[in-house]
Amino acid sequence: MSSLLEKLQQSVLDVQARLQQDSSPEAVEELRIQFLGRNGLLPALSKEMGSVAPEERKNVGIAFNSSRKAIEDMLQDAKNAAGAVEAKKNSIDVTLPGRLANAGHKHPISIMIDECVNTFRRMGFIVAEGPEIEDVYHNFDALNTPMDHPSRDRGDTFYFADGRLLRSQTSPVQIRVMESQEPPVRIVAPGRCFRRDTPDATHGMNFHQIEGLYIDKDVSLADLKSILQNFAWEVFGEKINIRLRPHFFPFTEPSVEYDFSCIMCGGKGCPVCKNSGYIEIAGAGMVDPNVLRNVGYDPEVWSGFAFGLGIERLAMLRYRIGDIRYLYENDVRFLQQF
Repeated sequence: MSSLLEKLQQSVLDVQARLQQDSSPEAVEELRIQFLGRNGLLPALSKEMGSVAPEERKNVGIAFNSSRKAIEDMLQDAKNAAGAVEAKKNSIDVTLPGRLANAGHKHPISIMIDECVNTFRRMGFIVAEGPEIEDVYHNFDALNTPMDHPSRDRGDTFYFADGRLLRSQTSPVQIRVMESQEPPVRIVAPGRCFRRDTPDATHGMNFHQIEGLYIDKDVSLADLKSILQNFAWEVFGEKINIRLRPHFFPFTEPSVEYDFSCIMCGGKGCPVCKNSGYIEIAGAGMVDPNVLRNVGYDPEVWSGFAFGLGIERLAMLRYRIGDIRYLYENDVRFLQQF
């Protein structure tokens, strides 16, 4: 009997000592299996009850039950304590100050579009939009583009099997607006365009434009220059000057290309502007009379100008970006700078 009682007492002491060393959920489960499991120590000791004298079995049984309960209580307490610690780790302290969610910020192209739109709105223009999938008439024919013009070629423009295409500029928006309303018209059309360009540091197969159109009576090239000059001042500062150079576009006559004085060197001449002091920005001109006739406007009564701007080009100049592909690689390290 004494040997069995000592084993029972020692089992309680062993569990207590083991729990003091390690009371993790894994250790608690290991002790439960070792002492209380089917093949554990206490079930093995219960088999020795048959060798105990009848007059001593009552006391041994009480000692056995006490030992089992003591072990069960210690294991349960350890399990509860471990659970409380884990629950505290996962709990939410409502007294802590709130954490602001990382809402991110605008892409540099979006920033540039918004700034351009806001600038032209202050000059009286409204925003117009149109479909990115266009038909040949609105993208070329209505804009007085001849059949042999290179931009019509499948090597330049993305065509669908049904004859439609991905617009190569936002100019079709101008046609759709003029078809839908009588003059005067004063709009800007921001949006995405597509051309079959080989991607490099300054070209991509998709890009963004913002085009402007102003139709009214007695509109002149001087009005166009004043609008472009004011835009340059608003976006790049009052030290920027512009110049107009003769050019050719099918949908304007006369046509010009316009340049901004070099933002990098302030017009003094540098490698970026090829020492000319100016950087080419985009094209513009007075709306061709044929375009006006195509939309039902009388060119003897109405005149106007149109201009276009490449958003990526403006963003690259504004933020000193050397490669247009950086704008499309979704590199967070790059985008977080804006």
